[in-house]
Amino acid sequence: LPERYKYSQSLMELKALISSLFGGRVAEEMTFGAEHVTTGASDDHKRATEIARRMVTEYGFSEKLGPLRYNADQEEVFLGHSVSQQKNVSDATAELIDQEVRRFVEEGEKTARKILDEYKDDLEIVAKGLLEYETLSREEIETLLRGETIDKSDKPTKRPRPPGRRTSVPTTDSGGEEPDSGGLGPEPEPQPNT
Repeated sequence: LPERYKYSQSLMELKALISSLFGGRVAEEMTFGAEHVTTGASDDHKRATEIARRMVTEYGFSEKLGPLRYNADQEEVFLGHSVSQQKNVSDATAELIDQEVRRFVEEGEKTARKILDEYKDDLEIVAKGLLEYETLSREEIETLLRGETIDKSDKPTKRPRPPGRRTSVPTTDSGGEEPDSGGLGPEPEPQPNT
C-alpha cells in the first residue's frame, strides 16, 4: 500500500499505468501465441480504457482537444435500472475523443510489448518462479532476477491442531478436561421457562 494517499497523478504515471495493465495480455500472447490469448485480461482492458477516457475528457491531457472538460457528470436513473447521459459534445468532437482514447490505449499496449520484448528472459524467470512458488514478493522477484534461489523454508507454517475433540465453536481454556460429546460440542443446558 502507498505510504500516503496521492491526490493527483501525472501524465507520465497514467501512461505507465495503462502500459502495466497490458502486461498480462501481452505476456500471454508472447508466450502462447495470439490464437491462444484468453479473456483473462478483459478487466485490465476496461480499466485502461476508462483511464484513457478520463485523461482525454476530464484531465485535459489530449493536445488535440486541449484543457477542456468533456464529461458532463449528468447522469439520471431511468426507471431504476438504466442510466442515460445527456449529450454535451458534437459528433465530430465525440469522434475525436474516441480517436484520442484509442491512441492512449494503443500507445500503452505498444510500450508494454516493447518492455516485455526487451526483458523476455526476465519474464521467463518470473513465470517459472510463479509456477513453482505461486506467489512472489518484490524481494523474491529481485532475488530470482539476480540468479539466486528463494528460500521459503523460514516462512511461518500452520500450527498443528491439538488432539481431542474438534468443534467450530470457540472455547475458553479452562485448564480442565471437558467430557467428550462425540465431537458435537458441549451438551446444551436446559433453559428455565419464563
